[in-house]
Amino acid sequence: MTDQSSRPRKAGAFDIRLIIALLTGVYGVVLTVMGAAFTSQADLDKAAGVNINLWAGIGLLVVTAIFVAWALVRPVVVPPEAQPAENIAEPPAPVE
Repeated sequence: MTDQSSRPRKAGAFDIRLIIALLTGVYGVVLTVMGAAFTSQADLDKAAGVNINLWAGIGLLVVTAIFVAWALVRPVVVPPEAQPAENIAEPPAPVE
C-alpha cells in the first residue's frame, strides 16, 4: 500500500500556465466573436481592410491551446513537505 504523503502531487488549478490560459482564452473568444459577428465595413476601413479582432482572437486561442498543452505535457510537481522535527519546542542540550 502506498503512503499518500510520499506520492508526488501536481499543482493542478494553481499552475500559473492554466491561469494565463484561462485569461487569454476568455479574451480570445470575445475577440473572435466580435471579429466574426460584429465587425462593420467602417471598422475594416479603419484597419486597412484587416479584421484585426478576428485575427487577434484566433491568435489568442492558439496561445491558449499551447499553454494548456504545455501544462498537460509537463505538469508542475509539488515537492513533499519537510518532515517536522520530533521535539521542536525543546531547546537543544548544551554542549559540555
